[in-house]
Amino acid sequence: MAKSTDKKIKDFGLDTAEVSHVVDQLNALLANYHIFYMNVRGYHWNVSGSDFFTLHVKFEELYTALQLQIDELAERILTLRGTPLHAYSDFARISAIKEDKNVSEGRACVQGVLTGLNMLIAKQREVIATAEQADDQATADILTGYVKEQEKLVWMYNAYLG
Repeated sequence: MAKSTDKKIKDFGLDTAEVSHVVDQLNALLANYHIFYMNVRGYHWNVSGSDFFTLHVKFEELYTALQLQIDELAERILTLRGTPLHAYSDFARISAIKEDKNVSEGRACVQGVLTGLNMLIAKQREVIATAEQADDQATADILTGYVKEQEKLVWMYNAYLG
C-alpha cells in the first residue's frame, strides 16, 4: 500500500492535484446528466402521436438508467474526496446540454435524445482522458461503460429515425 502524503489521496495513491481536475470535470458531467435527465423526463411526459406507446416506454427506460448513473457519478465524486454539485442553478449554469422545453412530437423528442447522448459521450471521453492521466482507472472504467451503453442507444435511436 502506498504511503499517504499531502499530495496523495489516502488509500488510493492518486495525486490530489490531478484528481481535483477529474472531480471538476465529473461535476460538469453531473450537471450535463441532470439537464439531460430533465429533458428525457419531459419527452416521456409530453410525447404524443402514433409512436406514443413505443417512445413513452423507451424514454422511461432511459431516464431510469440516467438516474442510476447520476447517483454513481455523485458517489464517485465523493469517493475522490470532492463535493458533488446539487443545485439546479449550478447545473443550468455549467451544462453544455440545454433545456429542451415543450417538445412533444416523437421525432423531435428522439432528436433531442440523440443530441444529449452525443454530448454526454463527447464529455465522458474528455473525462476519461483526464482520469487516465491521473491514473484514476476506476473513473475511466465507469465512464467507458457508460459510453459503450450510450453508443448502442445512439445507434438504436438513429435506426428509429431511419
